[in-house]
Amino acid sequence: MPLPFLTADRAFEATDDVALPFDDRDRWRRPYRPGPWRVGAAAILLLLASYVLFAAVIIALTGSVSEAGVVFGIALLVIAGALRLLRVGVWVSALGLRRVGFFLTHTVRWDRVAAVRTVQQPVRWLGLPRTVQGQALLLVRHDRAGDDAQALLTTHNADFLARAEAFDRASDAVEAWGEEYRRG
Repeated sequence: MPLPFLTADRAFEATDDVALPFDDRDRWRRPYRPGPWRVGAAAILLLLASYVLFAAVIIALTGSVSEAGVVFGIALLVIAGALRLLRVGVWVSALGLRRVGFFLTHTVRWDRVAAVRTVQQPVRWLGLPRTVQGQALLLVRHDRAGDDAQALLTTHNADFLARAEAFDRASDAVEAWGEEYRRG
């Protein structure tokens, strides 16, 4: 009796990323998983935070509670930064499209979106000033000029570096949300 859920050689199912019919479409969701670069950086930050928390406990046990409180606050800031790093990305719902950055979040309603399209262009490598040739998912708005399109996702950002298939699935999903909700 084969048990496919226990085998490691099971093929990737394309339907794993499809939303279930009872999912709430008004809820904000990211149409892709965070990439290994983003998850790795957050894991390293959380590891650093664990050392800082351990240092805060040692400082508190040796006598200086106020210094331990400062070190504990630093650890909380590192943890908050790691969690915020995991939230960065593009989120969609029936209400609109939300681009979550590390410090700022921008939300655009679907009625203000002219187009969401994938183009071939120079893109930033991991958000650094260096550019390489790649693909970008662009957001074109009605209230801005056509050449002032905003890059939502790129093939070389922290979520999709060396994951071209994941970028294609994510950009197709965001484009499909855009087509569905701009009409209705």
